[in-house]
Amino acid sequence: MESDFNGDGIRDLVVADPEAPVGGQVDAGEITVVYGGGKGSLRINQDSPGIPGAAEQGDQFGFELAIYDEDQDGCSDVAVGLPYEDIDVRDAAGNITPVADAGMIQIIHGSTAGLGAGVGVTEYWQGEGRPLGGVAEGGDYVGYAMAAGQTSAGVPFLVAGFPGEDVGTYQDAGGAAYIHGVSRAVAGFNQDTTAGGDVPGGAEQDDRFGASVAASPHHFAVGMPGEALGAYTFAGAAAVFSHTVVNGQPKPLFGMGQDQDDVSEYEETGDVFATALAMAPYRPSGATSTNESLLAVGIPGEDNGGVRDTGAVQIFRITATGTFTELTWISQVTPDVLGTDEAGDRFGHELAAINTAPNAVSTGSTVRLAIGVPGENSGSGATDAGAVSLVPMVGAPGASDSWIAPGPDTPIADQEDRYMGQSLAATPSHLHVGIPYGPVASRGIEKYAWNTPGGTPADRLLPGTNGLAANGKALGAKIR
Repeated sequence: MESDFNGDGIRDLVVADPEAPVGGQVDAGEITVVYGGGKGSLRINQDSPGIPGAAEQGDQFGFELAIYDEDQDGCSDVAVGLPYEDIDVRDAAGNITPVADAGMIQIIHGSTAGLGAGVGVTEYWQGEGRPLGGVAEGGDYVGYAMAAGQTSAGVPFLVAGFPGEDVGTYQDAGGAAYIHGVSRAVAGFNQDTTAGGDVPGGAEQDDRFGASVAASPHHFAVGMPGEALGAYTFAGAAAVFSHTVVNGQPKPLFGMGQDQDDVSEYEETGDVFATALAMAPYRPSGATSTNESLLAVGIPGEDNGGVRDTGAVQIFRITATGTFTELTWISQVTPDVLGTDEAGDRFGHELAAINTAPNAVSTGSTVRLAIGVPGENSGSGATDAGAVSLVPMVGAPGASDSWIAPGPDTPIADQEDRYMGQSLAATPSHLHVGIPYGPVASRGIEKYAWNTPGGTPADRLLPGTNGLAANGKALGAKIR
């Protein structure tokens, strides 16, 4: 859903700095809402009026963000992930012990008066009698990854991953929750869940199920980049689900990994397939409705031609009947794709996808994918300056791709350790690129048109402007 927190029909923007100090608390985190139409801005953290809890060291409020209209009042709501929040647990004797990094999610509601203007906050965390059920444990990281929206039937949903969840004796096997409807029904699930159908794979140590998620109105996907395939550890895999709820659980459709015959290339240790996921609605030629999805899977640990961690992306078509076909393999050695394949590029570390015309037959100009390459060295040799590759999701990826990178052709300083491409956000009209690191004065958010080649931004939001902090530590680490 478009970010419109005050319901005025103009797109707003929310920018997170999860490392921002608040009230002297290091890495407490905050978000800034920039209202469209020049209607001002608002900073929110856990010391803000109406926000439960308190800003604490290391909470990283805003580590993850997702936008949807949870209460369907016509104003967008923002789900804020705090995977490093400590949760207080009371034992049988009444003693309270804080559990480190159990994590939680806070939904800050929009209204015609703006975000968080007296509407209240909905919270989700684990524990007996708590919204997510289960047990709050150290290092669960609830809210580490999130995706939200509205199903094709008009039902609001939030998918949240907690990759540090222990399942039985398996540490960091991972789990997720599917929160849906205005009643906020919660379905927790992991790789051992069978109530709605067998979730692909089985819970194992370090699978990290829920480390990435993506969704369209028709499907959603959960990544498990730590999944071992045979003897290959951290090869990675993903599971795809329907929004159909069976026995209280989302219906699993299939799993995918590079050990399957219908997935190209092959599994290797450290590929971390599904580190990043992105999904967009898809209508193939000849179809009369849009009821399919395209899923992009980032594989930043992929070695191409023996060159380590160059990275790659695979794009899959997911049909309405719950089957999949691989459409494209993309790397910097794919014919006509811009950029140079180098060790440590980590092409595919972050992804953002969009369908700019979801009610029409999809084409290479309407279904676009932004691929983060945060380890890319600049043309002048600046280490880890980063870059972004924009490609079509259908057709030849090099047919209409473009390249954005720090350097003389952009206003972004060509300096090392910028890691451009590790923060991306898609809207129907533009791609937002967060640059949270490097010199403070040149951090911020760059806004690019999807089909305009080259590196000239349509707009820029810099520190100290539009209500953004002048000295943010990681301003733009997440954008929605």
